[in-house]
Amino acid sequence: MYGFLAVFERASLNLQRTFGVLGLAALALQPSLPSSAQTPEEFYSGKVVSLYIGYPAGGGYDVYGRVVAHHFGKHIPGHPTVIPVNMEGAGSLRLTNWLFNAAPRDGTALGIVNHGVPFEPLLGNKEFAQFDPMKFTWIGSANNETVVCVAWHSSGVSGFHDLAGREFIIGGTGPGADDFVFPKLLSGVLGAHLRFVTGYAGGNDINFAMERGEVEGRCGWTWSSVKSTRQYWLDDGSINVFLQLGMARHPDLPDTPLILDFAQTEDQQKILRLIMARTILGRPFLAPPDLPETRALALQTAFDSTMQDPEFLAEAAQVHLEIMPIQSAAMVEILREAFATPPDLVEQARELLR
Repeated sequence: MYGFLAVFERASLNLQRTFGVLGLAALALQPSLPSSAQTPEEFYSGKVVSLYIGYPAGGGYDVYGRVVAHHFGKHIPGHPTVIPVNMEGAGSLRLTNWLFNAAPRDGTALGIVNHGVPFEPLLGNKEFAQFDPMKFTWIGSANNETVVCVAWHSSGVSGFHDLAGREFIIGGTGPGADDFVFPKLLSGVLGAHLRFVTGYAGGNDINFAMERGEVEGRCGWTWSSVKSTRQYWLDDGSINVFLQLGMARHPDLPDTPLILDFAQTEDQQKILRLIMARTILGRPFLAPPDLPETRALALQTAFDSTMQDPEFLAEAAQVHLEIMPIQSAAMVEILREAFATPPDLVEQARELLR
């Protein structure tokens, strides 16, 4: 069993405790650098910290980013002002590249990106992924995600069996995003006949496309986003949730099958688990490489404190956000184990996603 699966199993013990915290100590993840002359409190006092969101306003990542930004500053030494800023593009690949190559490395810029983007150098397009995920300063994740496939009520699809013998039109954003990667699993592993309509700026745009009849559904939608942004669709039957893509069934969806249920060989199981390791990263927050060590640790500690802040948790509950935090050390462990996967299995996974 790969190490990132062991991390998941430890985390999944808390899956039904919405506000559980994965019990791993936060670490300063970058190589030691000479200490700044200023303490974190001195540096951050009076500063503005920009929290960049890799998607447009209105979607799940945007909601998570804004709620965290609202409470994060009071836990950072010096209490800087934290401002959310949308930087959309290519399923948050644009923001990830910018954070790695161009963002200030002083602790005043961080971001929330799609949880699949860190795996892009391993499983996706190395040309477009202009970063090394192991060199980022990982701050933490707000949730351990379950991902689902849904169909619009008028599509005639209420369960996976309804896809047999027909084409299903789905919407997506771009390479690296769940709504691009996970549909490939339906085609490659389950033999579903899908037609992709891609290029939408974010999940909210795909939702509007479903309403307009441009697409029949979406696959790779995080369950937390479904509940936080379209609970009323669940309530009025506008969408049917027909498949889960993750390591274990979500307590909300005990009767919805997992894609792992359909794997026919041990290698298929391993490949699916490698690809779905991204779901454990959930809602990842990260900063550029080479931050001063004391500021990196200050941000990681502040994030962990935010995740336990009663006012933050109350606001998260008000907008239907699941909060099951993953600390920075666990995120690095998941990535390290994924990137240590035997090359033959990586190549099979890459082939499946082409």
